[in-house]
Amino acid sequence: MFIDTLTDLLTLPQLVFAFAVTVLAGFVKGATGFALPMIMVSGLASVLPPETAIASMIVPTVLSNVWQSLRGGGIGAVVDVARAFKLYIATLLIFIVIAAQLVAALPQNVFLLVLGVPIVALALFLLKGHVMYVDPSKRGRADVLIGAASGFLGGLAGTWGPLTVTYLTAINTPMKQQIRITGVIFTAGAITLSLAHIQSGILNAKTLPLSLMMIIPVAIGQTLGNLVQDRLDQKKFRRMTLIVLIIAGLNLIRRAVM
Repeated sequence: MFIDTLTDLLTLPQLVFAFAVTVLAGFVKGATGFALPMIMVSGLASVLPPETAIASMIVPTVLSNVWQSLRGGGIGAVVDVARAFKLYIATLLIFIVIAAQLVAALPQNVFLLVLGVPIVALALFLLKGHVMYVDPSKRGRADVLIGAASGFLGGLAGTWGPLTVTYLTAINTPMKQQIRITGVIFTAGAITLSLAHIQSGILNAKTLPLSLMMIIPVAIGQTLGNLVQDRLDQKKFRRMTLIVLIIAGLNLIRRAVM
């Protein structure tokens, strides 16, 4: 039954391609702490319908984020992070639920372009050595605004990571703390997205087996990526993160215009 459902969705060459893309996505996730849904969706959408590509990344995204949030810190560290970013997380989740119901109604090229252009522009700005400063007294406002934008775009495309990581990078979050924060935020977002897409019908009995199967290549890739992450200092981590953001943003723009 499981195999029959998979073969209904993909041919063997498509399955091999999907496995390779997902290993790569897991590797980048392990090294930088983000970009798993973005790479999976953009890669798999080249051979699958966008709705199926989104469904495929839901279960492995939840599990990989739980792994990331607990790695090196345990439950206590997760609770501390959740408290520090509770306003951002709450806003993100609300807008994921709202936007997930609009996936079938809005042209994908519109929100891909809206997401890709500012990510590339801001990442290039930061890569050149410029610094963005958020006044601590205005952190609450920034959490709500960026959380809303991340959640809305995440609900549409399953890719709330770029704006979240850009924000954390801009406020100079230390590497280990950023990895843990993104793990907690992404876990909450991924669980919410899962429930929202059960409601929207994208994650269903037909697409769930594919999503479950993708746990394997994600685990392989993330294990390898973690080995790279452990060898990075703060400066190299920041630079690698910005480069990945630029590549990801350009890919979103490419998808929008082509």
